[in-house]
Amino acid sequence: MSKRDFYEVLGVPKNASDDEIKKAYRKLAMKHHPDRNQGDAAKPAEEKFKEAKEAYEMLSDPQKRAAYDQFGHAGVDPNMRGPGGAGAEGFGGFAEAFGDIFGDMFGGRRGAGGGRQVYRGNDLSYAMEITLEEAAKGKEAQIRIPSWENCETCHGSGAKPGTSAKTCTTCSGTGTVQMRQGFFSVQQTCPHCRGTGKIIPEPCTTCHGQGRVKKQKTLEVKIPAGIDDGMRIRSVGNGEPGTNGGPPGDLYIEIRLKKHDIFERDGDDLHCQVPVSFITAALGGEIEVPTLQGKAAIDIPEGTQAGKQFRLRGKGIKGVRASYPGDLYCHIVVETPVKLTEHQRKLLRELEDSLKKGGGKHSPSGESWTDRLKNLFT
Repeated sequence: MSKRDFYEVLGVPKNASDDEIKKAYRKLAMKHHPDRNQGDAAKPAEEKFKEAKEAYEMLSDPQKRAAYDQFGHAGVDPNMRGPGGAGAEGFGGFAEAFGDIFGDMFGGRRGAGGGRQVYRGNDLSYAMEITLEEAAKGKEAQIRIPSWENCETCHGSGAKPGTSAKTCTTCSGTGTVQMRQGFFSVQQTCPHCRGTGKIIPEPCTTCHGQGRVKKQKTLEVKIPAGIDDGMRIRSVGNGEPGTNGGPPGDLYIEIRLKKHDIFERDGDDLHCQVPVSFITAALGGEIEVPTLQGKAAIDIPEGTQAGKQFRLRGKGIKGVRASYPGDLYCHIVVETPVKLTEHQRKLLRELEDSLKKGGGKHSPSGESWTDRLKNLFT
């Protein structure tokens, strides 16, 4: 199979700048890296990762790019000698991007001028339980979350008062060390100072050398109307602080709906069970049903059976992304009377005898049930 054009692989024009090429490659490498693709997607992703890597190796090197622009793939074929022939020096551009990509994946980046690595803080999660009514209308709430402040004892230095931190001799204060493997030179976090570039001989006894102490703060949170169970609200910058001046993580507030006494939510729709006396179900009548907006009336037709469903349009919940509110579904539950007096029992037996004389016309479900039983045992 012939190779695709390197510019086409990266999705950039032939006059793309070095930064545009590098940015395009980093995006593809992050997307197709084997660690991020498992199962059936692993093999295709690996092939695309290799294809993007080869394209970047060639186009990130000025000599190879010039040879490729002039002669195509033949100009950079490693089996052919020429200005674009691949060799050990051809891995420089890839190794540089390799380090940047995996630094981004695992949260670390080099500071300006190759200084200490900075790391983004971890995200935090907070579970908030709200009622169905609060979810429908929205609300403003206050929550208590952990926060970190500079240690007042050492003023954020991490060192015991009267002492100071020392430059790490392993990494010379850069926070990183170089590990060379063949043609590759991989940059790693210094294991001695853990990327800080400093060693604290006598840590502060208050913060134990961290330079900050954990406290609590109150955060105002706005819950949007229509939010549903399992949805999350992102509060930017309210996660754990970063390392070496890195940005803080985010706080994710996960919504959990309390069980309601009457309603069950299904998306933007609501469902409820409505008990009806068998007299009302038989003779018909008007009944009141609850909604989140107040009471509503339903006309029960004569002969309504158990399980009958009535739909009240617009009486559900308007979701956070919906243009119109959902509906309310009322499911009829016909109640059987209990604790009857002898007189009431007598009246019911008289009613039953009267209904039997009328035949199956008074019991449509019973007639069809009898027919099904006959077919079953025939």
